[in-house]
Amino acid sequence: MARKGYTPEQIIGKLREVEVLVHQGHAIREAARRIGVSDHTYYVWRKEYGSMGVEQARRLKELEKENVGLKRLVADLSLDKDILKEALKGNS
Repeated sequence: MARKGYTPEQIIGKLREVEVLVHQGHAIREAARRIGVSDHTYYVWRKEYGSMGVEQARRLKELEKENVGLKRLVADLSLDKDILKEALKGNS
């Protein structure tokens, strides 16, 4: 299956669709295929978003994105610090 970027809202909606299909008697694998994802993707989504509401999922994604940016900033600043240390050693 082609990789698609689903929003947290879409993922939660798809999880609910699978729940409905399972309650109607479909197997999880079949229900996942009907919504266009693999059963593996369904289980990954359920683990990550299963008990969340839409707002919680949206906030989680925002925090994850912010965390990536902050880690990148820390790495850049650490590199700058190391460069300055080396330059200072060279001037001594």
